[in-house]
Amino acid sequence: MKKIKILGKKPPTSNQWVTVDLHIHTPASSDFQQPEITYLEIIQRAEARGMDIIAFTDHNTIAGYRTMRDEIEQLELLEKLNRILPEERNRLNEYRRLLKKMLVLPGIEFTATFGFHILGVFSATTPVRDIEHLLLDLKIPGHLLDDGSATVGATVDVLSAYKKIQDAGGIVIAAHANSSNGVAMRGFNFGGQTKIAYTQDEALNALEVTDLDARTPRSTAAFFNGTKPEYPRRMHCIQGSDAHRLTADPVRKKNLGVGDRSTDVLLPEISFAALQELFRSNDFSRTRPHRMEEEPVFDFIHSSQEEGANIIQDFHESMTVRGGKLYAIIADICAFANTNGGTLYIGTSADPHKNPIGLSDPEQSVNLLEKEISKRISPPLTCQLDVQETRGKKVIRVIIPRGDDPPYAVEDNKIYVRSEAETGLAVRDEIVGLVTRGKGRQVPVYIEPGVDLVVEAHPVEEQETIKSDETPPRTGVEVASVEERQGTRYFTMRDLRNGSMVKNVTQRSARRLWHYAINRYLELEKDFDPRTAYWNGDYGLLKRYQQGKTPTFDLVQRFSEEYRFFFGVTPNGIHGFWKTITEEEENSTDNG
Repeated sequence: MKKIKILGKKPPTSNQWVTVDLHIHTPASSDFQQPEITYLEIIQRAEARGMDIIAFTDHNTIAGYRTMRDEIEQLELLEKLNRILPEERNRLNEYRRLLKKMLVLPGIEFTATFGFHILGVFSATTPVRDIEHLLLDLKIPGHLLDDGSATVGATVDVLSAYKKIQDAGGIVIAAHANSSNGVAMRGFNFGGQTKIAYTQDEALNALEVTDLDARTPRSTAAFFNGTKPEYPRRMHCIQGSDAHRLTADPVRKKNLGVGDRSTDVLLPEISFAALQELFRSNDFSRTRPHRMEEEPVFDFIHSSQEEGANIIQDFHESMTVRGGKLYAIIADICAFANTNGGTLYIGTSADPHKNPIGLSDPEQSVNLLEKEISKRISPPLTCQLDVQETRGKKVIRVIIPRGDDPPYAVEDNKIYVRSEAETGLAVRDEIVGLVTRGKGRQVPVYIEPGVDLVVEAHPVEEQETIKSDETPPRTGVEVASVEERQGTRYFTMRDLRNGSMVKNVTQRSARRLWHYAINRYLELEKDFDPRTAYWNGDYGLLKRYQQGKTPTFDLVQRFSEEYRFFFGVTPNGIHGFWKTITEEEENSTDNG
């Protein structure tokens, strides 16, 4: 008997873009709008839309995928017994053709506490019974296991669901994260630490978003790109159709059909293992929104240049030993490992309008850089190095993970950290923080400066929200205090990104931003005229200037007759009234 292998089509010989829709409902979902549609028709429609990988993700059930498998097995049994009718043979042959061409994966759309939706996508080799046991473990009542209902009563919380799906071998995706029932909690009157936990948990592999096509700073993917202080973990973002019908509703255009909103992923082979590896990796250049029409090849390096250097990426035109350029690259790698991780591009500048120089022998440069990383950075750090092409020139890309054994040091004793777009030597208090992080092996959790807040992983229902508009900006630095000892002034600097206090900083030892902040603070402390600031209530703008491509602000907050000054604040740190004051000043300048 000729068995169907539901493992996907023959793998390509090298990386290629394949199209996936990992969020498709079937008649097994109670809210499926065309219950007369067959499972074969769903796969045929996916083929017509150019899909290479799809997943059946019915509400709180695996019944749809199981029904398809049962139908195929029944047809195979009839074939074996020589009792198969011509129409049934045609149906079986069509299944065989499609499942040789396309990878169809089992999945679920689980409804967690508060109604948040989570996708779990599994290998086609995963027994259906195992997924049913998982659903029971997720507190889906046994008598509702085949109902396919989006509302199933009390289940488990979001973080427990992530872990259970991961432990069962699944890819964990937050469904329509930025929309209704999404973990980004749009429309909820609470958030803060809960939202951070739901979108930054290590067991979560990707966020499904509805605005992946948007190329604006306010898109969901841009928000979760790792530069936000509260959200330091960069997230893979994809899109899916969430199809509840075969084809799009002609009246309600947003009611999509199979494959109408999909994602291209760059894979070495069309398999579940390759898909899972992608979502677990730190390579964020291998996903893009799928478009049905032809479009120019996406140059992710040029796109990165348009963003500019920041806390998670930087650029170097060359890596020569002369002039310390190779050492600067090694220092950056160390700093990224000690901070949030990041990506370096070598062979091009940060200026998107300047043609890249490229490297004459990139493969040899990769070998040299691998040896230098191994020799000069301790403890051992595994980075991903490859050769990419941008505008006809070859450059090296280095993907650096956020290290799990900090502090990392260059030549055993030089510990570097990343502060926005600047790499600098860590001072004592920063080193202490890195040692503490290394011992705890904990995921970073943002806490507002000056706020005593304990965040427990469970239950998330009891977590508090972040305090809002009265808090300082979330990037930049503040001079918290000054102390003079034996004729030398020692400054305590507050890092507004994470609220940490760094003591015993002198003007001589200060990094660039700290040095600037100290000098500005001393000027303002000596002679500050409030009339020189642009005010909105108690929130004031002292200065607006450019740091590369990034608009940067010096801000002031008034408390009766006292003032707090914040220096080097970037747009990622602007919130609440701070956003109001910076936007008002920008508008007044534009209109002036």
